[in-house]
Amino acid sequence: MVLLRRSRVTGAHGAITTVGRMQNGIAVWMDQLSSVEIAQDGTSAKIGGGTLSKTVIDTLWAAGKQTGKSYDPRSVYCLLGPGLGGGHGWLQGRYGLIADQFLSVNIVLANGSLQTVDEDTDHDLWWALKGAGHNFGIVTSVTSKVFDIQHNDWAYEMYIFTSDKVEGLYEALNSLLNDGSPPVDIVNYGFFLNNPVIDDKGPVTMLWILQEGKTAVDSIYTKPFHDLKPTTIDVGSGTYLDLPRWTGMDNDAAPCQHVGLANNRYPIDIRSYNIQAMRQAYDLFATATKETPALNGSFFLIEGYPLRGVKSVPDDSTAFPFRGDNLLVAPVISWVPSGPEIAEKAARLGSELRRIIYESSGRKELHTYVNYASGDETTKNWYGYKRWRQERLLAVKNKYDPERKFSFYAPIG
Repeated sequence: MVLLRRSRVTGAHGAITTVGRMQNGIAVWMDQLSSVEIAQDGTSAKIGGGTLSKTVIDTLWAAGKQTGKSYDPRSVYCLLGPGLGGGHGWLQGRYGLIADQFLSVNIVLANGSLQTVDEDTDHDLWWALKGAGHNFGIVTSVTSKVFDIQHNDWAYEMYIFTSDKVEGLYEALNSLLNDGSPPVDIVNYGFFLNNPVIDDKGPVTMLWILQEGKTAVDSIYTKPFHDLKPTTIDVGSGTYLDLPRWTGMDNDAAPCQHVGLANNRYPIDIRSYNIQAMRQAYDLFATATKETPALNGSFFLIEGYPLRGVKSVPDDSTAFPFRGDNLLVAPVISWVPSGPEIAEKAARLGSELRRIIYESSGRKELHTYVNYASGDETTKNWYGYKRWRQERLLAVKNKYDPERKFSFYAPIG
């Protein structure tokens, strides 16, 4: 008898190598389960399992509502893919992670049954779905909290820094972090990459400072970056709906195009930037991509979201393990698949860049955001080092999926 394995495809957010272990499997494309139904009392919405982020955001915004899902607002990515792994977001300082908004989930389990799960019906499965949900079934819909829009206005400043500004840049970003309590209305997002037209000596950094509720970003937050004398400063204002265009994540932007590239991320959650380590990462990135031009399209993400809403949720209340971390960074190694040699070089570069950041952190634990995972990590890296977390997840897995039919995206075991 052939044992059919199952997977669901909701928007292609992750690129983890563990899905390559599936044999004789079925992938369920979820695009027909696209819907957003706002409750009459305006406090929740039922969202179809295949609904893409832009559909959710646009529908809620038109009704004067928003939710914790404000990360990667592109039509190519869905709500539930990131949400089942926790889900960071632009508005997480106010509302927490995507998973923190869930009120109930309709899910097809490994035994084929359709169940509605919430805090009261099954406490353990509900806990596991919010951070390790990829392991338990196909979510056909979720009921999520929604909120009145607090501020219509958003403002941004975008900077481009040359490679000689590395030390000053990360000093300024550490100051903005404010010892793990950054302003609730400020987001910083950026990446470094090669652009020899701007700097032929090393990677350049593109950085956005975004502020909610303003038509111009407060100068107290922008002055440290102006003082570094970036080569480019761009400013603007609008609404939340403009954020994808400002940050290069709208539907027409390069990350939203399917052009046959492999893009593997090597994420690590950290508490602050080690400035010397970031310089080492820059230098290695520059050298490696010069020596192997096929990797020249790679980049290195740096993401600093507000934290108050995330840290206000009790650490043991969900399977998402790393609420105490402050920053999400991830090398993204990009190449045209052409054989094992280039794939191995890409993996070595991604792993080495992450190792530099990890060793400089002074921590014994390597924390990796499961939605960005490359696949070479361990279950402790994805779901936490505490023994009770691992044991609880495994117990829920054994109960609801003993034959491991859903064990290909960051599998529990």
